[in-house]
Amino acid sequence: MKVIETISAMRADVQSARAAGKTIGLVPTMGALHAGHVSLIDAARAACDYVIVTIFVNPTQFAPTEDLGAYPRTPEADLAACRGHGADAVFMPGVAEMYPPGALTDVRVRALGERLCGRDRPVHFGGVCTVVAKLFNIVPADKAFFGQKDFQQTVVIKRMAADLNFPVEVVVCPTVREADGLAMSSRNAYLTPAQRRQAPAVYGALQVGREMISRSHPPAREVIEAMRGRLAAQAPEGQIDYVAVVNPDTLDDVETTGGPVAIALAVRLGRARLIDNIVISSQ
Repeated sequence: MKVIETISAMRADVQSARAAGKTIGLVPTMGALHAGHVSLIDAARAACDYVIVTIFVNPTQFAPTEDLGAYPRTPEADLAACRGHGADAVFMPGVAEMYPPGALTDVRVRALGERLCGRDRPVHFGGVCTVVAKLFNIVPADKAFFGQKDFQQTVVIKRMAADLNFPVEVVVCPTVREADGLAMSSRNAYLTPAQRRQAPAVYGALQVGREMISRSHPPAREVIEAMRGRLAAQAPEGQIDYVAVVNPDTLDDVETTGGPVAIALAVRLGRARLIDNIVISSQ
């Protein structure tokens, strides 16, 4: 497995793989890899001839008040996980390599990036889109793999790829969960033992919403009210950023639940901001 730190070397590696007739799979990450990330590497390995994992804690998607400095960094364990799951190359650039002095360009997806998480994190999706667009140019892959846990991110990146004509298929893989339902996330490490015991209420609230919609298609406001009630009862330390029932393509709030919907929520437990979602595609 190659470990590559410069854009020029990464491009040369991709060109070599392409010249050998290989299909390229890209797995963009910020490191601190867990079983969810590993599932993306496995999916890329199954679908593509040559798998490239990127590990880069992207500063442009963090607001000044957010956890850039504290974000978990475990490079040795990350490389071991990549090697163990068959990655062919890992791209680990420094900040100056990705954002040289004088850079003036960023990429934003209007509307989609301003809803849900974007309401409280107004710089976040601009930073995500900018770095992913750069990675799509540096590593021109056939397929790029992202996790369903970051549902809004997948919607935004799909729109960006379509709008900017990137010749890459964005593949969304299922959320990987702990045994008690908590979606795996690098930020779960921030939870205290008491908060960790409350954290499964996030997925429990989603299950409440799913059951209500499957049973009787009630108005979205009733689903949201019931989910908030479950969170209040089972995660009393939690601070709800949002609970929403939205159109899975546009992320617009919906009033009725008779068609395809996404149920999404964000809850703060201490230092951890937990996000999760369920997409109900058919009734």
